[in-house]
Amino acid sequence: MSTSSTPNPISSDKPSTHQSLAPKTFWDSYLQTIKDVFTDKGVLLMLIIAPIIYGFFYPWPYSTEVVNNVPVGIVDYDNSTLSRTIARYASASPQLETRSFATEQDAKAAIWLDDIAGFMIIPSGLEQQVLSGKAASVSVLGNGGYFLLNKNVQMGFLQAVSTVSAGIEVKKNVAQGAYASTAAQNTQAVPLQIVPLYNQTEGYGAYVVPAVSIIILQQTLLIAVAMLIGTWYEQLRHATSIRGWLGRIAAFATLSFVVGCFYYGWTFELNNYPRGQNMLGSLLFLTLFCPTVATLGCVFGLWLRQRERSMQILIFSSLPLFFVSGYPWPASQLPEVLQVLRWLVPTTPAINTSVQLNQMGASFSQVATGFYALAGLWLLYFVLLLLLRKRTEPKVS
Repeated sequence: MSTSSTPNPISSDKPSTHQSLAPKTFWDSYLQTIKDVFTDKGVLLMLIIAPIIYGFFYPWPYSTEVVNNVPVGIVDYDNSTLSRTIARYASASPQLETRSFATEQDAKAAIWLDDIAGFMIIPSGLEQQVLSGKAASVSVLGNGGYFLLNKNVQMGFLQAVSTVSAGIEVKKNVAQGAYASTAAQNTQAVPLQIVPLYNQTEGYGAYVVPAVSIIILQQTLLIAVAMLIGTWYEQLRHATSIRGWLGRIAAFATLSFVVGCFYYGWTFELNNYPRGQNMLGSLLFLTLFCPTVATLGCVFGLWLRQRERSMQILIFSSLPLFFVSGYPWPASQLPEVLQVLRWLVPTTPAINTSVQLNQMGASFSQVATGFYALAGLWLLYFVLLLLLRKRTEPKVS
């Protein structure tokens, strides 16, 4: 009597043969990752094409750099020679484009309609007070909701009033017997000379674009890497050796490094931003920054495990990360919790390190803290990657 055996259904739980498609060596993994990037249209768009497009079009709105011809109003209740002189000097300022209003209420209504960004009130009796030696003043009201326009309104009117005031002071001194040259020098006992370093035009684009470029490089790299890792996970191709993961990180970092050189070597040059003060330091910075971000992208990819989820989550983090970086707002003024948590993301040390090297010409020793922070973050991310790697590897039975 013979007994027949039936196949054990549990035997079908062996690892999928797709796992063999993931290279295990450094260079095989490196080359396979490069190939997968260029054959995946979504990843290629996010990793290479999108930051290049940003490099062309993001600086464009700031091409004029300095805001000029801001529409402002003048309410002249004095109607004197002095008030007309002040109005004439204000209209001559390249920062302002003046209009006359009969009353303060008319000027306020124009602000509410966004016709003007601010206005100056010249009170009645101003000339009489000045001629009699009494204290006199004019009022400038600006729309604080637009800080760049409000700054121009205040500075434009300040320069006009200061120039007229200096002229009046010179005339008084001359009338008292002083020489004109001596009287002109005495109007400002301690001359003030303002020299803007590293951003000589004081342009907004030269301030914001070099910093935002680091955010662009980070976010596009993070999303692209997480997308591709998520795709590999869905295809059961994510598992590889430690050398394989290092090869993947190196491949992503290489492509991002090339895009970073595009920003440093072309975008800043085209828009005439301060640049190249320490190019070697900037290249060393990219050499550390890119693999750090790529490693974090691998962590997100293994954690999220879905291609679409990475973009859904990471795309909204750009603005908070820029805000807590300490560049647009002093880090010391942030809540204490954010002052600690912000050091968990690469942009916190990266933005200031990049600007100090490329725009300000800092030496390596002066920004060493930024390099140490990026190196520490890379080590942290790689340890997390190894932990997630063990958790997501298929179980062999």
